[in-house]
Amino acid sequence: MQMIQQTPDLSAYLAADEAIDHHHPLVRETAAKLADGVADSYEYARVAFEFVRDTIPHSQDSGDLRVTWRASDVLEQRTGICYAKAHALTALLRAEDIPTALCYQKFDEVHGLVAVRFNGAWHRQDPRGNKPGVDARFSLDGERLAFTPDLASNELDYPVLYAAPHPVVLGALTAARDRPHLWQTLPTAL
Repeated sequence: MQMIQQTPDLSAYLAADEAIDHHHPLVRETAAKLADGVADSYEYARVAFEFVRDTIPHSQDSGDLRVTWRASDVLEQRTGICYAKAHALTALLRAEDIPTALCYQKFDEVHGLVAVRFNGAWHRQDPRGNKPGVDARFSLDGERLAFTPDLASNELDYPVLYAAPHPVVLGALTAARDRPHLWQTLPTAL
């Protein structure tokens, strides 16, 4: 798939905003701990990915009813759905000056993941969290995502790489009272 940057300005993929709050002390502290002892930015990206994938449960899998959307809240509360976990990973990577984009797939609902830029190319990563039937892994040598769209079923990969969370996604997250409410309002398309 040909990925398309929403903006040609690579610095946009390092920026902070309300959801990707990588200047927050908790995000900075977590990034510093993860960076301690790693050899290079590639290793840091893998460690950050595995941290988000493995230590922050997907709230649907764990039964947690809270809805998080701001990266610092995801790290503090240790819960989130795919979008929130993508926001947390994006913030951790941007905190270490690794250009990171938000990207999406369409299944019954829209699914959120990230893309990191290394060696002049974007590489999608899915920190959703593994479970039986889902085995996402950090990879720069071919995608190892949680899900693969079935084009015959009208599932798809959206090609746009967003510098900030898509407004439809962010709107659903911020308006949700709890996860059951969020499940009724998840975007089905972008």
